[in-house]
Amino acid sequence: MSEQANAADGEQQISIHSIFVKDVSFESPNAPQVFQETKQPTIQVELGVHTGQLGEDTHEVTLAVNVTAKTEDRTAFLVEVQQSGVFTVRGFSANDVSAILGIYCPNALFPYAREAVSSLVSKGGFPQLMLEPVNFEALYAQHMQNQVAEPTTTQ
Repeated sequence: MSEQANAADGEQQISIHSIFVKDVSFESPNAPQVFQETKQPTIQVELGVHTGQLGEDTHEVTLAVNVTAKTEDRTAFLVEVQQSGVFTVRGFSANDVSAILGIYCPNALFPYAREAVSSLVSKGGFPQLMLEPVNFEALYAQHMQNQVAEPTTTQ
């Protein structure tokens, strides 16, 4: 039976083929002086989700996590991690596929990205940094609301 026939029969499938680090970077531009700071740094976390189609039902999803720690105007460290995965999503409507790629897939990737960030920060000589859980469903809903508000924007 063909894949299209399976999808028409209502068979829904989500598969994870691989999870991998696509890109990683750690910088501590003010070391070793930054280790003499007594103030707690402010931490800024930025997230992004990027998707690409690899085949009819196969997608690459990349969760980009950027963490910047600053004490006053000096950067203590900067971590950038792009955690990616290859997923098969079959038998869903286009809207459902979009939601799966924007919610389910980043949720699957986040623990790996969080571990990579924590490991890099510790290896850089800083106290362990554990990123807070992320509500990807709320972020996706906000993204979709922004898309409706700005219909002329293209991706």
